Amino acid sequence: MTVNRASARYEGFGKEGKGSITTKSGVLDKQPYGFGTRFEGLPGTNPEELIAAAHAACFTMALSFGLARAGYNGDTLETSAAVTLEQQDGGFTITKSALTLTGKVPGISADEFAKIAEEAEKNCPVSKLLNCEITLEHNLEA
Repeated sequence: MTVNRASARYEGFGKEGKGSITTKSGVLDKQPYGFGTRFEGLPGTNPEELIAAAHAACFTMALSFGLARAGYNGDTLETSAAVTLEQQDGGFTITKSALTLTGKVPGISADEFAKIAEEAEKNCPVSKLLNCEITLEHNLEA
């Protein structure tokens, strides 16, 4: 079992409040977040951006291991994730995570690449955690 930790601190309330996020690894160290970083494009991060990063990283790693299990030697995999936050029922809900993958995998067919990518999307831990629509677009480069 692996346990990872992060913490958040928020000072003030509502739109005027300001927060910071810190991770145990130190990758994030009092990284600012708040209404402005979430909705107004101000410098800092926000929960949806962090979820997008986690989903892209987790899926790409799962795909890497799936390709290795299938006997392929890697070149590159690049994934972006776009997490959608929508206002619903008087609050906000994460409704979608859209994964976009580009891969270079010598010797694989487009069909096999798609099959292994779809399996990775279904089985990566972050995909399993998310309670939203997940889409996957994939492109195999020659």
